Formats: sequence, C-alpha cells, structure tokens
Amino acid sequence: MTRGSVLAALTLFASMEIACGDGTPSPATLDTKNDACSSCRMTVSDQRLASQIVAPGEEPRFFDDLGCLRKFLDEHQLRDAVVYVADHRTGEWTPASGAVYARLARASTPMASGLIAHATQASRAQDGAAAGSAPVEAGDVLGHSRIAERQRP
Repeated sequence: MTRGSVLAALTLFASMEIACGDGTPSPATLDTKNDACSSCRMTVSDQRLASQIVAPGEEPRFFDDLGCLRKFLDEHQLRDAVVYVADHRTGEWTPASGAVYARLARASTPMASGLIAHATQASRAQDGAAAGSAPVEAGDVLGHSRIAERQRP
C-alpha cells in the first residue's frame, strides 16, 4: 500500500466513525424471560416498567422498577454511562435525562414504587394507565448529583 492509500483508508475509517454516531452507548435489548434486575434480582418481566444503564465495555444493568434504578443510583456513581427508561405507553427506550416521570395512583409496579416514565408529555397524555398519576421530578428518580451521564450533543 502506498502512503496515499493508507491515508485515504484512515480518512474513510474516521469518516465512518463520525457518521456512525457520537459514541454514546445505545440501549441494549431486554430479554424479559432471562434478564434480572441489578438491584432486587427479580426477572425484568415488563418492558414498559424497565430501565437500564449502559456503559462502554460493560454489560448492561437492567432494572424492573424505577424504584430499583433510584436505589442503585443512590449507591453508585456512574461515569461514561447512559441511563435509559422505557416509555410506559410504547415500551421504547428513551434517555432518562429527558424523560417525563409520574407516580401511579395505585402502585402497580414490581417493587411498588408506582413510578413510570414516558418519552414526552404527549406520550404520558396518551397513556390511559397514567390517568390520575402525579408528576414526579426527574431528580427524584435519578438523584440530583449521583449521575454523571453522557449527554447527546
């Protein structure tokens, strides 16, 4: 290979790296039959109530209840990690830092926290199960200073 072709290959590789994303870890796929909560060890059986922490080079940590996520975050400092929560209505993963949180009138979550998340206020409004729920500040779920989450630009 000539020096020019090596430089061209390196430039192409760097361009592909930039085009493929910002390096922020993507959410992992939840296996509702086998993945256990990283806090209480129960099977994470309902995608709509789940959350996860992903970090480069580490296995994802799943949680079956936002109360379990909150407990874990209270006890651990995260670096270069991203927290995702499932939209209660759709089950789709959304970054926890931008999610909308609520507490259900009836605590029908695995560990009885009653906490649910939605990607947006509109999703919460469309979720019949969220009717009568009370808004909860993100800091009350994620903690105010324990999370050093990587943010998307």
